Amino acid sequence: MATQQKLPAAASIGDVAPKLVELTEKVLFGDVWARPGLATRDPCLITVASLVALNRTEQLRFHLERAFLMA
Repeated sequence: MATQQKLPAAASIGDVAPKLVELTEKVLFGDVWARPGLATRDPCLITVASLVALNRTEQLRFHLERAFLMA
């Protein structure tokens, strides 16, 4: 991850499900989003577009901020 900000998952469920937070940070944002062949902004743009299309506003702020950092 470009910055060491605490992910919303870590803030909300870190005490209850630390393994879920670890998998989110290491596997999803670490391995999946950083795979070769994708520009660093592409997963962010796809996620933001999907959230807007599905009207999932609860996660939109985090992903928009992340997209601006990756652009």
